[in-house]
This record gives sequence, C-alpha cells and structure tokens, in this order.
Amino acid sequence: MNKIGFIGGGKMATAIIKGIINSNWCSCENIFVSDKNTEALEVLKKEYKVSTTQNNFEVIKNANIILFAVKPFILKDVLNEIKPFLTDKHIIFSIAAGVSINSIEEIVENLPVIRIMPNTPALVNEGMSAICKGTFANDEHAQIALDIFNNVGKVIKADEKYIDIITAISGSGPAFYYYVINEIAKAGEKLGLDYETCLKLSAQTALGSAKMIMETNVSPEQLIINVTTPGGCTAVGNDVLKENNTSDILFDTIKNTAQKAHELGKN
Repeated sequence: MNKIGFIGGGKMATAIIKGIINSNWCSCENIFVSDKNTEALEVLKKEYKVSTTQNNFEVIKNANIILFAVKPFILKDVLNEIKPFLTDKHIIFSIAAGVSINSIEEIVENLPVIRIMPNTPALVNEGMSAICKGTFANDEHAQIALDIFNNVGKVIKADEKYIDIITAISGSGPAFYYYVINEIAKAGEKLGLDYETCLKLSAQTALGSAKMIMETNVSPEQLIINVTTPGGCTAVGNDVLKENNTSDILFDTIKNTAQKAHELGKN
C-alpha cells in the first residue's frame, strides 16, 4: 500500500490532499505532512485528519511517496537535508516550478523522480497538470502520479523539454484567463451594467466555452463559426479582435512567459 508524504503543506499540497482523500485513492491514515507553519498543519490535521509534523524526517520515515511542495529556491537545501534518510523504497515527486529533474537526480541519485507542473485551479478540482518522468522512473511510477493528479483535475504525460511551454500555457495561464474575464466584465460595467453581474456573466461564459471545447470534440475554429452570424453582433466583435492583432499579443504573452520559465530553470 502506498503511503504519501508531503514536504510542504501549502495551498497546492492541501488541494492534492483533499482530492486524494475525497476520491478514496489514499486514506488519511496514510498521509503525512511536514511544514514549518504550525497554523497550516493545524488546519490540515483538523480538516483532513492527516498526520502532521514540523520534522521532515518523520515524513520520510513513514511514507514511500515523497511529494515536495516547497518553494523552488529551498528545494535543493531540503533534498540535501533529507538525503541520508532516503532509501530505494522512496519515489520522489516535485511540483517545484523551475527545478529540473536532472538537478533533483544529482542529489537523490538513482531514485525515481517525477516532476509535475500543476496549476492553481486544482484548488477547485479543475486543475491541469503535466507529469514528466525522470531517468530512473518507470511507467508504474508515472501511473501513480497520473492517479494522484487526476483527483484534482486533468493530467497529461509530457517530455520535460516542453515544460517551459507547459508552464506558460497552464501554469501561468490561469492569470491570463483571469485578466481576460475581468476585462470583459469591466467593459460591461463601463457600458452601464453592475460589475458583479458582468463578472458572473463573463466567468460563467468562459467556463461554458471551455467545457464546449473539452466535451464536444469540435475545434475552437468551428465553434467560433457556430456562434457567429455573418454581419451579426459576434462578427463585429471578432473583427475587433483581429484588427487589434490579439493573436500576436497572446503569442508574445506565452512566448515571453516560456522564456522566463526557461531562465528560472537554469538558475
């Protein structure tokens, strides 16, 4: 039976814990969490009945799957700290952005490593995660990661060489969608409708539109055609988007974000 330990008990770790408990993938008795923040640990213990500690070694001792949910800039220090306590029974999962599999393997050596890029909608079970296998990870290890992250949304397998693009699209992507949703709502407010109503209209329309893409297998291009009457309201709006080079703006947004992710990964 797999026992999972979390080094770091922040929001993303909490979302994953909630998902795996609700799905019965793992019972609360087999989940262990360490964090320096005692308040975060108290919440996790009270809400999810998991075992909590401020001692990372307790997690290593009790769990075989170790998921690192710490800030990227401290991950290597934490790995070096717990390295003497790792055994060949352990599997290393990391959700630390910008920290390569190779840099983790340099510390944990021949242990299986899976790198995961999740995103914040995992907090409402609508996350999008990508998993990348390390040198010593096999399909069984990857399947464990798929099972875990399927409990907080959707998940794909990916080659790590694409991780910067994935970071830009789905890791940072929620912020870009929030921006568009909010700007559409503010436009409605400027035209006279109250903001709260506009935000609800905009957000639900975004949610419904995304579900149309995910569930109908109809291309976005065809869905646009389906909504658009030639010479009608939508056609006028589409023309504004095209005339203002919206596609170029979005391309630059993703390109620059991916480049930044690449730079962070080299540090």
